Amino acid sequence: MAKKRPQTKAGKQQLEDGEIPVVGAREPCPCGSGRRYKACHGRAAAQAVAELVQRPFEGLAGECDWVALRELVPAATVELTLKGGLPEGVPSVTLATVLPMAWPALRRDDGSVLLALQNDTSSGDLSRDLADTLQRALEAEPGSPVAARRVPAEGPRLQDLLDADAPFAPVVHSGFEFWVPDAENATAEVSASLERANDAALPTVLLSGVDAAYWCETPEKNHLRWVMPHPEERLLDALARLHAAGTSSLGEGTRLVGSFRAHGLMVPVWDLPSSMGAEECEKPAVAFAERLATALASDAPLSAEERRARGGLTNRQVTLS
Repeated sequence: MAKKRPQTKAGKQQLEDGEIPVVGAREPCPCGSGRRYKACHGRAAAQAVAELVQRPFEGLAGECDWVALRELVPAATVELTLKGGLPEGVPSVTLATVLPMAWPALRRDDGSVLLALQNDTSSGDLSRDLADTLQRALEAEPGSPVAARRVPAEGPRLQDLLDADAPFAPVVHSGFEFWVPDAENATAEVSASLERANDAALPTVLLSGVDAAYWCETPEKNHLRWVMPHPEERLLDALARLHAAGTSSLGEGTRLVGSFRAHGLMVPVWDLPSSMGAEECEKPAVAFAERLATALASDAPLSAEERRARGGLTNRQVTLS
């Protein structure tokens, strides 16, 4: 039987820093142990992915908007409030949907921090990954981006760093100009990244009359995608009651087409005619919220027609994360 090769000192240091890169499963592990990656640090990486945290934003203010900004909204920012206040030399911390060159975070020249939400993460806990990036951004030199890394298994989560009582107020932008306060002095690389991002962004608007409902425009039709905090089974029952009663739409020419799951929450989706802008969605959305509240409060068994409606809604569900 072959003896286990001892882990090298360099390998141990890499493990402590959480910097083990991902390589092929059958390649030597970069930690220097002499074992294949899949039998060494690849095993821990696979376990981390398997242990997926279903609701990484649970307990944060604005959980539904966190999900929307992660999955639905091209360009948005939110001012974040840290527990205990901002460190010296950090005038602000801002959550952004994405940053140029897919940077996980950026410490600007003035010391302010931008934290990107839509980047790929290395573990099954998005909250822990973002908290690690945020901590490193707060300590980074002004004027430098923060690189991606494999996050240590133990560490704080966003819920440990952010003030849960502070408001979470997304600002949706028409483009990514917030990347470059001084566009004239932006590097050619950043300017090119900005142009590509602006060209790909779908026009998106956050409705003001209800929570976490986002209108967006596409070439063929418009949509309303609404992240809801209600337990899935109860929400499906309520939507089925409304659908069977013919009251699940947002008006003439609109249709509830299904829903998807994202980070533990349900997101119903409506098709809208191209002529229906965000402003025209406001009153119908408020009225729908009132009908939904009534349906959510009902404990009556579903009728046969309502069960059929529920089955149809369930069949049209997809899971994004």
